[in-house]
Amino acid sequence: MSKAGLQRWHSANDRYLRLRLAILREGLKRHAQAVHGIGFESIETADSFVPALQEARNALPAPASLDRITAVFGLSEFEENMLLLSAGGELDPTFAMACGAAQGLKRAGLPNFGLALAVLPDPNWNSLTPAAPLRHWRFLEMSPDSSLSDCSIRIDERILHYLRGMSYLDARLRANIEVVAPPGAIPESQQKVARELAACLANLQDRDAIPLLQLCGDESAGKRAVAAASCELLEVQLHVIRSSDLPPSSAERAAFRLLWHREALLSNSALLVEYDEHANDATIASFIERLPGMVLVATREPLAPARSTIRFDVNKPTAAEQRALWMSVLGENGRHLNGHLEMLASHFDLSAPEIHAAGIQALAGRNRPAKDPLEASLYSACRMQTRQRIRDLAQHIEPAAGWPDLVLPDPQLQTLRDMVAQVRHRTKVYEEWGFASKSPRGLGISALFAGASGTGKTLAAEVIAGELQIDLCLIDLSQVVSKYIGETEKNLRNVFDAAQGSGAVLFFDEADALFGKRSDVKDSHDRYANIEVSYLLQRMEAYRGLAILTTNMQGLIDTAFLRRLRFIVKFPFPDADQRTAIWRRAFPATMPVENVQPERLAQLNVSGGSIRNIALHASFYAADSGEPVQMKHLLRAAHLECAKLDKGISPQETHGWV
Repeated sequence: MSKAGLQRWHSANDRYLRLRLAILREGLKRHAQAVHGIGFESIETADSFVPALQEARNALPAPASLDRITAVFGLSEFEENMLLLSAGGELDPTFAMACGAAQGLKRAGLPNFGLALAVLPDPNWNSLTPAAPLRHWRFLEMSPDSSLSDCSIRIDERILHYLRGMSYLDARLRANIEVVAPPGAIPESQQKVARELAACLANLQDRDAIPLLQLCGDESAGKRAVAAASCELLEVQLHVIRSSDLPPSSAERAAFRLLWHREALLSNSALLVEYDEHANDATIASFIERLPGMVLVATREPLAPARSTIRFDVNKPTAAEQRALWMSVLGENGRHLNGHLEMLASHFDLSAPEIHAAGIQALAGRNRPAKDPLEASLYSACRMQTRQRIRDLAQHIEPAAGWPDLVLPDPQLQTLRDMVAQVRHRTKVYEEWGFASKSPRGLGISALFAGASGTGKTLAAEVIAGELQIDLCLIDLSQVVSKYIGETEKNLRNVFDAAQGSGAVLFFDEADALFGKRSDVKDSHDRYANIEVSYLLQRMEAYRGLAILTTNMQGLIDTAFLRRLRFIVKFPFPDADQRTAIWRRAFPATMPVENVQPERLAQLNVSGGSIRNIALHASFYAADSGEPVQMKHLLRAAHLECAKLDKGISPQETHGWV
């Protein structure tokens, strides 16, 4: 209805309501005069209001609020008049005086059931029962400690305002439910689901038997947008409640259900329940089972209630749609990014609201005095949008190392560069070139880094993340693996679900805590460990980003598992030349050093991680003595590091150091 039409309706509805109350008020006067002998200056007949009432009804561009309540809730003429009787005193002081006079009072009075039975036409005692509409739907509030006929009645405030044409969410629901505005433009893939959902609802004639509509997938914002778009097509108002906000007790839930059902009928609304996976499944399922009307559930995995269901999968915008969303929010700034939007869509799988927020943040960052290039600001903003999800499940490492910091043989370096290339161009190969449509399985990029501690596995992951401008998330598998059956998969699922869309490099350290040869199965727990490994590899294969496992003992891993990994990189113990190169990179350019000899230091047979520790210890020794770092400091630090590793130092290894 247009704004002008709405104004006409409000005016006509108000006039119609006042005329209906006036007819009832004159009836109260006649009863007061006939029964109690109370006189009035004038009493009009019901027939005198007929022309004006018909004129007001004809002026209504849509049904009056009173008529709609009567039709929707099935009120009889007596019940409709009783509702007006309870509303009159709130809307017209002269009505309250007439109500008091009809009870033999010389003051204003509240109506009661006895007065309704005595004054209103076609009285029906059944209308006073709790099962009848007025009391079942809580249109009336009754005073306690009175007999039923003497019980004073008041109209419910929400219903009173509705009669006046003012529609709002009931205050008793407002703490739990929010109104959802139409979403505006949404990606075409989600708009298609919204149209299918709306068509499904439109074809369901019996509203009391509407199946439960499930919106499944990991796109929370998209599911809400799809639900709102479908409701907009049907001219239905959407409301949302989170499962964590449901009333705790069964009595409170029952009252909530009734109030919501009343609200849905009054305002032609649908309810979307956003399912929190940490909530009590049985409680949520029971609540949803009994919810009448148009109910939708947003959940990652489908629920299986007894009520019939229809499922719709809602996915995040496609890569092409994400690029279009980026262009929309960045405007002219996006036209000069030379392929960076394709990289953003490749690395980060974001929802439309997340893209909008990241774009605004990136543009705002460029306005600061020390502004970064827009490309860097965009990558940073995207990481901030996704980092919160996995913050409590992994250690975040800010990549600082680059390719020059990595000392490895050429074959290993080339494999690492191949990994970067596959992550960078996976959207082009999978989606634009159609490889994903040929076979959707095994598209995740997974790798195993094998080698002794300190040989550069974590550093390599840091270099890859830095090159791709994405987060590096370190997950300690020894903390994920649980002795309780089923808990390990649950922990792994939480990690992958939280990381989904972030594009982060997932670095699972200490994979030896999980892997083992299948031939070593001795009991049911060993067999279940194989299920855990299979689940991990399955999630790695489906993960949109790069997932890396590390091991110090590759020989313990079954070759059947190794075949499911796309890359295997063996990190060798560094030889003398490699140790020399590592020592040359060990100190920052700003570090004061004096006569440090990398070739002699490389005589010490230790890993790159130990070299870093020795350099760090020596720096503190030098700082404490007020000198530049010298070979004597490094000798002292080497003895400390090797003692920690329970490794002896031969004279040849430190010959010529001091």
